Amino acid sequence: MKKGFTITILITIALVFFGALYYLYAKNQAPPIVFETDKTEVKTIIKNTIATGNIVPDEEVLIKPNISGIIEAVYIKAGQNIKAGDLIAKIRVVANVSNLSTSQNQVQSDKIALDNQEKVFLRQKTLYDKGVISANDYDAAQLAYKQAKQNYAASKQGFDIVKTGTSSGLGNYANTLIRSTVNGMVLDVPVKVGNQVIESNNFNEGTTIASVADVGRMIFVGKIDESEVGKIKEKLPIEITIGAIENKKFDAVLQYIAPKGKTENGAIQFEIKASLDNRENTFIRAGLSANASIILEKAEKVLALKESLIQFDKKTQKPYVEVENGAQKFVRKDIILGVSDGIYVEIKSGLKASDKLKIWNQGLKIEENKS
Repeated sequence: MKKGFTITILITIALVFFGALYYLYAKNQAPPIVFETDKTEVKTIIKNTIATGNIVPDEEVLIKPNISGIIEAVYIKAGQNIKAGDLIAKIRVVANVSNLSTSQNQVQSDKIALDNQEKVFLRQKTLYDKGVISANDYDAAQLAYKQAKQNYAASKQGFDIVKTGTSSGLGNYANTLIRSTVNGMVLDVPVKVGNQVIESNNFNEGTTIASVADVGRMIFVGKIDESEVGKIKEKLPIEITIGAIENKKFDAVLQYIAPKGKTENGAIQFEIKASLDNRENTFIRAGLSANASIILEKAEKVLALKESLIQFDKKTQKPYVEVENGAQKFVRKDIILGVSDGIYVEIKSGLKASDKLKIWNQGLKIEENKS
């Protein structure tokens, strides 16, 4: 009786043990992977690099005075279109005391000389009329008198210029009236009535009274990293996107690449410039931030494939894909690649549009999810 009971217990333990082993085995058995497939697509692939910058006028002219003084009147405002010769501002000259004193003394000296030459001339004229002196002596006295009158007039005019910045008879040449030198739009007027301005000369660039530019000729000015500058060259096509103008792209052409880079935040940056082609009557304000997509290579309407479907031979590093030729049966096909944008790549040869391609990394994803 006891022997039969013991055997029953041992059999029960054995069944439980083998049942547990089978359960663990069955639990660890992964279901077979069913690979999904994908197809090629016809796409336009663009390989590009991005540069950030701003939209600025091609030529911006800074209007500066050629005389120092105080702004007495401003006749323009930002956003106004003006022509060359239009009046911009008027300056009131603040006379230099030293120069004013020197000019005043010169006027007095020339007046004394004129009075003296006038007396000499009148005396010589009387003698000439009586036939006492020759015509040469009379002509010399007359010439000296005229020169003294001219010197006196010039010194008076110089005194007026030092005192007021202009003089009668100068007309449009009066330098207290500041005029535009170009046609365009006024971008900025950094001065106001009452501000003091400094003349532009060899030692000082002078105070800017207004900046004027042709807003119909705008360019992109940006920076590109040294790692990308070797990939670009002049005359490459560019697509410009401006943050303030939504849903619009502007075509441009790369015109300039700086021959020397500058260090900014620890990185070497090179300046680039590009001229905008298709404005489409869109008003673009100077200084707007923009991004430039420089097109390095472009393949239009070509057979393309997702890069994630491509595998590389471990020995030769040549690209290949696995093409379905039956239910969950795949064969290897070597391919030749073309232009890539990082997501899609051009297939130059090796595939047909009807081929179904194995998503080979699907099994890796399932294992990652398990872990």
